[in-house]
Amino acid sequence: MHLAQSFILSCLVATSLALPSSEDTKHQENKARSAGYSLKEPPLTTPWTDKVGTKPWPEYPRPLLQRSEWKNLNGVWKYESALSLDAVQQPPFGKELAQDVLIPSCLESGLSGIQANSAFYSWFSTSFEVSSSWKGEQVLLNFGAVDYEATVFVNGKKAGFHRGGYFRFELDVTKYLKFGQQNELLVFVHDPTDDGDYVIPIGKQTLRPSHIFYTPCSGIWQTVWLEAAPSNHITQLDIDANMYGQVNITVHSSAKEKSAQAEVTVHQDGKTVASHKGPTNKPFQFTVSSPKLWSPDSPNLYNVTVKLGKDQVESYTGFRTISRGKVGGIERPLLNGEFIFMFGTLDQGYWPDGLYTPPSKEAMVYDLEMLKNLGFNMVRKHIKVETDLFYQACDELGLLVIQDMPSLRPSQSKRLENCDSVTILPNEAQQAEFARQLDVLINQLKSFPSIATWVIYNEAWGQITDYYPEFELTERVRQLDPTRLVDSTTGWDDHGAGDFSDNHHYANPQCGTPFYSRSSSPYDSTRIGFQGEFGGIGTNVSIEHLWNNQAAINTIDQTYEIDTTIEAWNYRSHLLLSELEDQVRLYACSGGVWTQTTDVEGEVNGLITYDRRLARVDVKQWQADIKGLYDAAAGRSNSTVESS
Repeated sequence: MHLAQSFILSCLVATSLALPSSEDTKHQENKARSAGYSLKEPPLTTPWTDKVGTKPWPEYPRPLLQRSEWKNLNGVWKYESALSLDAVQQPPFGKELAQDVLIPSCLESGLSGIQANSAFYSWFSTSFEVSSSWKGEQVLLNFGAVDYEATVFVNGKKAGFHRGGYFRFELDVTKYLKFGQQNELLVFVHDPTDDGDYVIPIGKQTLRPSHIFYTPCSGIWQTVWLEAAPSNHITQLDIDANMYGQVNITVHSSAKEKSAQAEVTVHQDGKTVASHKGPTNKPFQFTVSSPKLWSPDSPNLYNVTVKLGKDQVESYTGFRTISRGKVGGIERPLLNGEFIFMFGTLDQGYWPDGLYTPPSKEAMVYDLEMLKNLGFNMVRKHIKVETDLFYQACDELGLLVIQDMPSLRPSQSKRLENCDSVTILPNEAQQAEFARQLDVLINQLKSFPSIATWVIYNEAWGQITDYYPEFELTERVRQLDPTRLVDSTTGWDDHGAGDFSDNHHYANPQCGTPFYSRSSSPYDSTRIGFQGEFGGIGTNVSIEHLWNNQAAINTIDQTYEIDTTIEAWNYRSHLLLSELEDQVRLYACSGGVWTQTTDVEGEVNGLITYDRRLARVDVKQWQADIKGLYDAAAGRSNSTVESS
């Protein structure tokens, strides 16, 4: 099963996929980047590992609500593990914690400088100065994401608490600050992952990594920043701009004043195309005439400025309408009123050096640009939520996003006292928390134009089947965001909820067809026929491109299919894509998800390796095969669209 390096190199010569430049594929020992901080040698590196430095992710992290007065707190902080949850009752105020840690990062990653195991309880600390020029403003402390529960203290006072490992949160810390002086920030993090009886949204994280389940991420793994805003300030923008030029917007404000008016200006190429005033905290509409529509082929975006009293924020939007309808008697996904064949990869968003945290924006965008170059028009963000900059990149590149809700305890069971084995599922309180976090997911991401579909459950992971909660959850999602489609259950236990009849099958597809296997349900013609996962074929690679962990290496043979050469892998890929094309022409297939973008730990079925240094794809072949899918779909699109 070992693939000779010559096969890989010959493949790279035969293709034109631009891989990141690197002096060599072996990691050189990292020099200390500050007193006490140094990179821990991860099991595998990327071309960006040694470029991270001590001021990672300098970009403003929230592009849909951007302020000019802000301060990035990323960098080298202090870290110390704690023994139990009770530690939060005795914060180590004024004490220097034991180790240096890089923020943002996962504690289990090499980039963190810690590379911890079982990081259940953790303290983080740093200090920061707030300019005296911010006096009279409200100072807002923002966290992009902390996994899983965060208790925040500023200058010895508890400033707030947040639960949910994938979502940003904001705290008004004004009253705790000393302007023009150093301020102490202390954060206690509790992250149980899948320990004990905890059933929380974890995606593919596990304390016991094996094949398709991976090393967990604990701690502050997205950007931390401060910003200044007036007392009555904008807290959130909900923007939807449709194909008819109608802008639907809600300007949420902190003061909740009924009489407050917000002024919204839409501009493109430096020219104002619309301006409108409306109330805060409730929706209003206005129209932009003859807008340039957003699509994967033409990802047109418009800048948006919103003013509320003394507060001003910058945002953007794209004019497009996502819906469903019958085309030639078959239910189809529609973009701007036309059938769009959505084809993309299962995108795990894992990195060998940073785990959940990409080493840089450049690295993160590299994956997306690679997919776009091959001809994909979509990514399925698989049971993970990314930084907002990921979705901005999809907006700019023209990549539709199918966004999963992170799963609860995937495919895990426990043994009862009578020795019976039962699947671990949420109790009533845990299910309610899952639903609350699903709401947060929708509310935080629903203004990104590229997001086309929400996924609630993946392959029955954490899905209760004594009753069917996906029906109620689907309605919750539709109420929060009626502008998108809902894939209630992608694969496995489908009881008829949502917009998609979604099949998972490896390696070959069964998309909208009159045949299926026991792991999926038969095609339901009242919904959109979709191949939520297929492919998954792999080739083994030499050790310098593998996650160098013996337990992971031992699971490589669990890959759905192993091809012994790159040539065989591309041949098999061509056959599978051709089979999908046949199903588009013959049956009711409306899109598909190829597994997957990159290798991850013990999985070797990516278009490129986990270190992003080697490509499996024959670029011209893949571009032609993907174009063939779109051409086949276009051949089924000549009928009039009927609304569903």
